[in-house]
Amino acid sequence: MILIRSCSGHDELEACVQLQIETWGYDETDVIPRKAFLVSQKIGGQVIGAFDTDLPGAGSNGAPESMVGFAVSFPGVKTGVHSGNGRPQPYLHSHMLAVLESYRDRGVGAQLKLEQRREALSRGIRVMEWTFDPLEIKNAHLNIYKLGAVVRSYLVNFYGVSSSRLQGGLPTDRLVAEWYLDSDRVKQALKGKNPPEQQIEERIEVPASIYKWKASSQDRDRALALQAENRRRFQDSFSRGLAVVAFNRDAQGNGVFELGHWPQPEIT
Repeated sequence: MILIRSCSGHDELEACVQLQIETWGYDETDVIPRKAFLVSQKIGGQVIGAFDTDLPGAGSNGAPESMVGFAVSFPGVKTGVHSGNGRPQPYLHSHMLAVLESYRDRGVGAQLKLEQRREALSRGIRVMEWTFDPLEIKNAHLNIYKLGAVVRSYLVNFYGVSSSRLQGGLPTDRLVAEWYLDSDRVKQALKGKNPPEQQIEERIEVPASIYKWKASSQDRDRALALQAENRRRFQDSFSRGLAVVAFNRDAQGNGVFELGHWPQPEIT
C-alpha cells in the first residue's frame, strides 16, 4: 500500500535528500539540502512523500525508511500571466519529483501530483508550473496526456551543467508545464478523457532510442543533434503562438508532441 501525505520531521526531509541522490546520482553541487525542504514547508510550499506501508519498519503513519517518492514545490507570484485582470496571481512551482526505480510505472508519480493539486486547491491556489526535459518521453506522457498540462515556453540550458546521470551530459533544456488545476481540460484529463478535437499545426517527435543515445558515448552526438533540432522547432512554434496541447506514444514507444492554438483560461 502506498500512502501519500505531507512529510514531517527532519528525518523524513533527510529521506527526501537521499532519494534525490539515488534517483539522479547528483553530487553535492546539485543536491537540494534538508534545510531547503524545511523552508519550502514554512513559506507555503509543499513537501509531499509517498510511503510504502508494507515495507519492514514502516509505522502506521509511514517512516523515513519506507519513503519511495516525494514531490517538493515552492510558492510564487506572477502578474498578468495567469489572468487577464493584471492582478498578481499566486502559484506553486513544483521543482522536483522523484520515485525510486523499483516503484516507477506504478502510478506513484501521478499520485504525488494529484495530492499536490488537492492541497493547492484547498488553499485557493489554482495554478502550478514545473519544468521537464523535452527528451523525456515518460515525463511528457504524464504531464500532458495524463495530467492535462500545457506547454508554451522553452528554456535553453536552464540549470546549466548537471551532475545527473539521466542528463547524459546534454544541456539542461526544459519545457515549462502549466497546470490549470480546476480547468475543464485538467478535469477531463484526470478522468482519462481526451481533450476536444482541435487543429494540430505542428508535431515534434522524440524517438524511443533517445535513452540509448544519451547513455552511450558513441551515440551522444545524435542525442545532441536531436535536442538542437527539436529546440529550434519548439521555439519557432511558441513564437507563433502555438502551445503543446497533446502528447501521444506509438507502439514502438516513440513520443510525439502535438501543438496547436490554445485559449488560456482566465484565473479570477
